[in-house]
This record gives sequence, structure tokens and C-alpha cells, in this order.
Amino acid sequence: MSEVLKPCMEVLYQEELEALAANDKGERPANWQLSPKAVRDFILGRDKPLEHNGKSITISQKFYGDNALVERCIVALASSRPLMLIGEPGTAKSYLSELLTAAICNNSRNTIQGSIGLTEDMIKYSWNYALLIAKGPIPEALVPSPLYIGLTQGIITRFEEITRAPLEIQDSLISVMSDKILSVPELKDQPYIMAQRGFNIIATANTRDKGVNEMSAALKRRFNFETVRPINNINMEMAVIKKECSKLCADMPETLLDDSMIDLLATTFRDLRTGQNSSGGKFDKPEAVLSTAEAVQVYHQTVVDAHFYHDDQLSLKTLVNNISSAIVKDKESDLKLFKNYVKAMAKTQEKTDDTLYQDFANLVAKC
Repeated sequence: MSEVLKPCMEVLYQEELEALAANDKGERPANWQLSPKAVRDFILGRDKPLEHNGKSITISQKFYGDNALVERCIVALASSRPLMLIGEPGTAKSYLSELLTAAICNNSRNTIQGSIGLTEDMIKYSWNYALLIAKGPIPEALVPSPLYIGLTQGIITRFEEITRAPLEIQDSLISVMSDKILSVPELKDQPYIMAQRGFNIIATANTRDKGVNEMSAALKRRFNFETVRPINNINMEMAVIKKECSKLCADMPETLLDDSMIDLLATTFRDLRTGQNSSGGKFDKPEAVLSTAEAVQVYHQTVVDAHFYHDDQLSLKTLVNNISSAIVKDKESDLKLFKNYVKAMAKTQEKTDDTLYQDFANLVAKC
């Protein structure tokens, strides 16, 4: 998989999943590859490694945030209740849904991507028209789409950015979720496809997309809603930035993962995201989301710049420029908010002797 840009979770963590399955003594819901306890361990990690095929396998923590949230998600799916993950962009909703589906059914690729151009045949089924014309509507002429695959194989269908899909497409899920049946009226001998045990749906939606295609009350009632919130622990956020950047920059020197610069980045994002610092000072928040995922991207760009342009020497100026781009985006007035925040922070007693921070403040003032 060395040439694959983004391997799916069941491939990336294949060794861990096999070790968990081999050592899993817990009860498994119908058609689940792992028990709920083992699914939890896969996502949140476990202290003790597992022995498998003569090797000691460490089960790493993959999702950082609210552990109770992960447990509630697993319980909802174990009770055959569809799951809706909502929250700000960049809070790892899609990542969590990938991890859940990889652990539960060893298939995170059965996915619908919500968009304005999504049609019903893209989520349910379509036809091989050459075969349809030659032989008529027979099962062999049917081309399955993600919802059909989930129903017939008893696996989870992921629906990304569901509120980006037209309302009529969203509402086409209601009968499937309620009756666990997919109607195929063209097939006279088998007009209904019954869901196999294990079938479920995990949907994601950004709270920033409210009002785009608001879900109907009928559809909302059929989901268990869970809100995925940004990481609120600075040390945990730093650990995530460092871990993700180390994977993205595996071919580059480890010295480029500088703790002081990661701390500076994580603190800036956390303060501007929440509108206040650890000392209680309050600031105006920019419109940009400033998620942990975006912080990872900012630091990754800084490392790549250092590697290719500065002989593996990190540039604070490059970090400032990347942070500024993430904050401002297409709203220039947010640059003023950024400068005011840094100026205020530079005056606080806790930062007066911090050379890195003073250099940072001076560079921000020149933006």
C-alpha cells in the first residue's frame, strides 16, 4: 500500500483488526466482525498489547476527544439504530465513521457522498441498460449502489454530508430506515429487497451547513444524533497534530516536529476558536472554523516548506503565513482580529519572556 495516497481504515489497521478479532471473546451483534468492547478498543486504544501470530500488536488510539461519545455511537449501532454525527467541520466526524465501519464490518468504502447533484439511483440502484434492453428487468441487469449493497450484505452504509443532498434524496431514506426494505418495482418476481441483519446507516452533517438542505423532522426522528465537538484539551490537540504530521511527513526528519512551534500553533487555534485564552482573556472570533484537522494541515505545509526550500530548517515566518491563510480565507477583516489577538497576548505577563512568541507577534504585525 506504499503507493496508495489514502488507504482505507481496514487496510491501514489490518494487523490491529486481526489481532482484536483473534483475541475477542465478547458477544458480537449479528454480522459484526468484532464485539462492541473490541470496537471500542480499536478506536480508543488499549493499554496492553495483544499477541497474534507470534507478534505483540499494539492497539493505538485513533480518535481523540470524548470517549463516552464513542461508546454511545457503538451502542446505537449495536441496537440497529442509525447514527448521525454532527458538528463543526474538521472535528473528525467522517474519520470516526470510517473507524466504526472498518471495525464493525471491515468495509469503510460503502459510501454515499452528499452533493446537490446526487440522484436516487446513485444511492439505491441503477441498470445496465444494454442488458436491460436485451433481457428486460432481471436481477443480473441491476447495478447496486451503496444503500443496496448495505441492505443485501448486512453492512453499514456511510452517508457523508447528508445535508448537502437534495431533500427528496434525503427523504428516500425514510422507508428504508423504518421498514428495512428497499423497493425495486421493476423486478416483478422480487419487488422488495429485505435488509440483512447488520445493515445500518452512519450519516454525517456539518453544523455550518444548517439551512442548506435542512433534514425533515421525520428523517431526524430515525437517527440517533451525536455531536462531535472540537478537542478542548491543549495537550491532546498537540498530540494529535504531532501524530498526524508524523504520518504525513514519514519521509522527513523527526526534528521538523518541533514541540514549541506545535504548542504555539495549537494555542493560537484553540484561543481563536473559543474566543478566549487560558487566562480568561476574551477575543473576537474569526469566521474560520480553525479545527484540529486544519491545524494539522497548517503544520504539515510548514514542514514541507522547510524540507524542500530551507534545508529542513523550520521557518516561523512560513508558519505565520500558513496560520494567517487558514484564519483569513476570503474574509480580510479576520486578519485584523488575528493581529489584535496576538498583540494582546504579547502583552500578557506569561508571554513576556517567550522569545518565540515575541518573534511570532512581530511577524504577525507585518502581515
